Amino acid sequence: MSPYDSATSSGGGSGSSASSGAKPSEIDGLLAGAGYKVRSSDLRHVAQRLERLETAMVNSPAEISHLASDSVHYNPSDIASWVDSLLSELHQTASMPSDLPDLPDLMVAPAINHTVVSEAAWTDRDAPQQMNQFTVVTAMEEDSGIRLVHMLMTCAESVQRGALAFAGSLIEDMQALLTRVNTGCGIGKVAEYFIDALRRRIFSPQSACFGGSGSASPYENEVLYHHFYEACPYLKFAHFTANQAILEAFDGHDCVHVIDFNLMHGLQWPALIQALALRPGGPPLLRLTGIGPPSPDGRDSLREVGLRLAELARSVNVRFAFRGVAATRLEDVKPWMLQVGPKEAVAVNSIMQLHRLLGSDSTRNSPVEVVLGWIRNLNPKIMTVIEQEANHNQPGFMDRFTEALYYYSTMFDSLEACTLQPEKALAEIYIQREICNVVCCEGSARVERHEPLGKWRARLGQAGFRPLHLGSNAFKQASMLLTLFSAEGYCVEEKEGCLTLGWHSRPLIAASAWQALPDASSPLGIVNQNSNHNAL
Repeated sequence: MSPYDSATSSGGGSGSSASSGAKPSEIDGLLAGAGYKVRSSDLRHVAQRLERLETAMVNSPAEISHLASDSVHYNPSDIASWVDSLLSELHQTASMPSDLPDLPDLMVAPAINHTVVSEAAWTDRDAPQQMNQFTVVTAMEEDSGIRLVHMLMTCAESVQRGALAFAGSLIEDMQALLTRVNTGCGIGKVAEYFIDALRRRIFSPQSACFGGSGSASPYENEVLYHHFYEACPYLKFAHFTANQAILEAFDGHDCVHVIDFNLMHGLQWPALIQALALRPGGPPLLRLTGIGPPSPDGRDSLREVGLRLAELARSVNVRFAFRGVAATRLEDVKPWMLQVGPKEAVAVNSIMQLHRLLGSDSTRNSPVEVVLGWIRNLNPKIMTVIEQEANHNQPGFMDRFTEALYYYSTMFDSLEACTLQPEKALAEIYIQREICNVVCCEGSARVERHEPLGKWRARLGQAGFRPLHLGSNAFKQASMLLTLFSAEGYCVEEKEGCLTLGWHSRPLIAASAWQALPDASSPLGIVNQNSNHNAL
């Protein structure tokens, strides 16, 4: 079965069921976002026309060169009109009579002159004909991209219904169709990752989460995290924005304590240490508690990071103390492990970690409620929260898949602006692991449970926190950061005191700051955050 046959049969056989899982408007939005001027309801018509076009091209390859280069129908994004125009012109070419009269002898020029004239004419015609062939190939590739999107949605809907045999046959068809598109960028690359994730879910359910961020070794996660940090501005935005908010919250305090939920290489903290060193009146005593997974090889990687940060702090005359807390899961951390002093101004820093606590377990309290409860009891001056601006925690698989396909398509588009290698390639693997976890895993194995800012506002409000406005300094820091990247597609926006970083019109990451509300049963209450103008 050819890819065209498979797409036609799948579109006709299960197109209505796919529509019941995903609204046509959602599929239309995906197609429009990829630059295709076609509606999901037209895909079956387009596929049938393309099958006719392919047959015509195979049976009469010579006629394709007669297509006029200046015809207005060469607009591959308007695929339906484009195909109909090509079919019409090919039909006209094929209908030309074959018994044309012979040209009179008068038309035959001397051989040598005729050769010279022909070479000159060929030079003029060569580029347009090559452009025609390139346009045809490009349009065929874009059509394959459209059909990949449609087949991905159909396959996901089949998985949701439990029709795994049919979904498995679609995997084979999509893998064949991938040979017709460029998998180095655009929809081809995104489709390749989502096809692989679906394949793992369907054919290897016991090891479906292989490649997910929860199953990789700590060393692999740290390496990929570092390259993702270098390849694009998302983590830099998170670090700069959180540091600015923490710096302002610490103003006027001589003993400060930062609790980092995901230390990694400690990439976030050199900038804060240097900013505290320049604080008017002198730097405070800085305590840093870094949480991270235990090292499988027995070495104390957290302590190694702490030693490097201590050396930096010493070089800029900042008093510094470090404590590492090894924990496989954030919910395994207990407040007593952090050793918070009564006179310390505390900041809790969570960079893309709270969503990992959203898994439900009927046998115990919700992990996110437990963690937010003891954070509130620490009475922090500030809690900085950076999360993906996505909705990947929906119970329905089809809804989750559709949102993930849209979100990560935009993320990969933004990565095309990166020219660094191997940073870009390894950053893509970092994202691929997220995709695999979102699509493949269920239950406690699914840890990439991203939720949008609106849901975090409601959850944190119910947990006893109030939002703190990220000031103008944070916005300026984020805007200045984007000047380091040549791409013009990145944009920072302020939204109800929070900041988002996105690609063009789509926010991809959101930063917010929070403070615990006064507890009526506590005699200490909460000290209001000081307003100041310190900047990193």
